[in-house]
Amino acid sequence: MARFDLTPFELEITGMTHDGKGVARRPEGKAVFVTGALPGERIMAQQTNRNRNFDEAKCVEVLQASPDRVEPRCPHFGLCSGCTLQHLRPDAQILAKQEVLFDNLRRIGHVQEQTRLPPLIADLWNYRRKGRFSVRRVEKKDKTLVGFRELQDSRFVAEIHTCDTVLPSISALIAPLQQLIDGLQGRRDIPQVEFCAGDRALALTVRHLQPLSSDDRQAWIDFAKTHSVSVFLQAAGPTSVTALYPDETDLSFDLPAYNVSLKFKPLDFIQVNARLNEKMIERALELLDLQPDDRVLDLFCGLGNFTLPLATKVSEVVGVEGDAILVEGGRANAAHNGLENAHFHVANLAEDMRHHPWMKQRFNKLLLDPPRSGADFCLTQLDLSSFDRIVYVSCHPASLARDAGYLVTEKGWKLKTAGVMDMFPHTGHVESIALFERN
Repeated sequence: MARFDLTPFELEITGMTHDGKGVARRPEGKAVFVTGALPGERIMAQQTNRNRNFDEAKCVEVLQASPDRVEPRCPHFGLCSGCTLQHLRPDAQILAKQEVLFDNLRRIGHVQEQTRLPPLIADLWNYRRKGRFSVRRVEKKDKTLVGFRELQDSRFVAEIHTCDTVLPSISALIAPLQQLIDGLQGRRDIPQVEFCAGDRALALTVRHLQPLSSDDRQAWIDFAKTHSVSVFLQAAGPTSVTALYPDETDLSFDLPAYNVSLKFKPLDFIQVNARLNEKMIERALELLDLQPDDRVLDLFCGLGNFTLPLATKVSEVVGVEGDAILVEGGRANAAHNGLENAHFHVANLAEDMRHHPWMKQRFNKLLLDPPRSGADFCLTQLDLSSFDRIVYVSCHPASLARDAGYLVTEKGWKLKTAGVMDMFPHTGHVESIALFERN
């Protein structure tokens, strides 16, 4: 039983959170974050959770709609947590995300950009090439659900049949996967299926908590053959992944503008939106103002998403990444593309880096693409005086803003320009990019 009143109440929505919820205040001043509500709207809301400093609610009726409200395309909108902004016009979505970035820069970093980059936009639908389906056997319904978590309660899996944000070839597998897993002997032992698509292959990685029976293994092989996909099995951690069928899979994607191709493994990190990724790389390299004699340091480099394109433009690029498996893949990708001026190193960039040989080398340009936690500790260890330009790519505006504050306020750099890139349309997530120059 809920610990609060479930009676709907009226709210005026005055803003939006970084994850796309409407912001309102109760008469006594307590903040309320409302799923499904847009700025400027008057709504009826029902409380869903209570916290010390704020409440959470969902929109149950729109009394006065925003002019930016549209009919959601997906029949599962409101149930599935996969994309929560479908009720907001796409052009308004990216502008709202842009305001989140610049608000964070002012409020958290206390910095002001000199100019703003126009938002980068690519495919709005059927763009997601990598992700994870949750799997749950529901005995009361006598069925197995395959999909994303429910919006209001992440303990449950939303019952979906299609998804318009993933590639069509992936969406088409949802119903067949439900049918397949429901017929397995070990259907209760599969908590998730990860999907990833390269330019020439589509792979599924099946997490199983118990060894698969011979019949279940054959069922997955038959599924792979019928639907022209590759199936991998994961019995434990990421290093336990093995190919079930076929033995070899060409998981790779091309970056035609640089005549390079990146191979990856089923659980390797790659950007989910292929077309936006290409635009992002182009923008990052443009902001670096690359010259043939440049030496570039690429931190948090992964498999070489930026490193390899950089290598086609400069004298030398050094990529550094904490995941040894990704570094191994980056080296293999450099060799595969014949790029002898791209070098990769393993280093935990959240720890002391001063003993690494690459820290003693001189670079004149820096590219960073850190995780959500940002690059604050990493930046404090670098000799920033050797760089002419810093390009910072971020998946979390707040950590970018914090680090921008350090660069500008403590180190004397200037925030030349910044902008957003719509890597994840119809969700509250956004990719950002910023250029810093020395004063």
